Amino acid sequence: MNTAALGPQRIVCLTEETTEWLYLLGEERRIVGISGYTVRPRRAREEKPKVSAFVSAKIDSIIALQPDCVFGFSDLQADIAAELVRRGVQVTVFNQRSVEEICSMLYQVAAMVGAEPRGRQLIGEMQAGLGAIRAAAARLPRRPRIYFEEWDEPPISAIRWVSELMGIAGGDDIFPELAVQRMGKQRIVADPLEIVRRKPDIIIGSWCGKKFRPEKVAARAGWQDVAAVRNGQLFEIKSADILQPGPAALTDGVAQLHRIVQQWSEEFAPPLGTDVSSLPPEGAVRALGRPGGTEPMA
Repeated sequence: MNTAALGPQRIVCLTEETTEWLYLLGEERRIVGISGYTVRPRRAREEKPKVSAFVSAKIDSIIALQPDCVFGFSDLQADIAAELVRRGVQVTVFNQRSVEEICSMLYQVAAMVGAEPRGRQLIGEMQAGLGAIRAAAARLPRRPRIYFEEWDEPPISAIRWVSELMGIAGGDDIFPELAVQRMGKQRIVADPLEIVRRKPDIIIGSWCGKKFRPEKVAARAGWQDVAAVRNGQLFEIKSADILQPGPAALTDGVAQLHRIVQQWSEEFAPPLGTDVSSLPPEGAVRALGRPGGTEPMA
């Protein structure tokens, strides 16, 4: 029996991760509609009609495509899903929040379209890549403290899979207790000065599709003495690479995190076995990643 023929043949993907995954599986022919935010793979924007944003969708346009399955993500798309179900459409909504849950989602989608062997292979390659980054990170002399900002007003800290990927890449999330919260509103940092008090060595912004402005972050009241600001360690990772809970985050996203951590380590952390007591004061301070030795960020 051809099991591939048993799965959905006309799929609408309301978010980018399932679109990218179906292309990686070689099953893009099944996709009949995508999110307007899709940028991975780039060719999808040219080949597929765009029928949704993130919390809104063109319901009539989706119905006109005659999908036999719609893939969605999270409670934020619950209203879209409910309306489609009322209109007689099969909807599968995933709610992955961790690296493990992302891998589970990828496996489920592969199985649904009869591409389980290919899915297993690709998931295995991603997991091997994560293992290699984790091993490289274990050789770094010190783990930097990282503040990841998903939104700026109000400040929202890293979602769980991003926090986990920071750990794999060699850093430590300064808000691990918020990362386990599933809702964005639960990850709001109520007192922005708490970010300062937690002394991040690195600040990474990914403002959900809005351009990250490091100069605005550096100019926040009370932030001038934060090591990340003083040492110019403010970076952007595009939302499509890190906030998409699918292949992008497990490949390009974590690779960018690791490069940032590695560069910080080379510049601000002492090599293993370094006796910082033998360095001149400025060198010891710089080696330990504490204030001094760099010009403030302009």
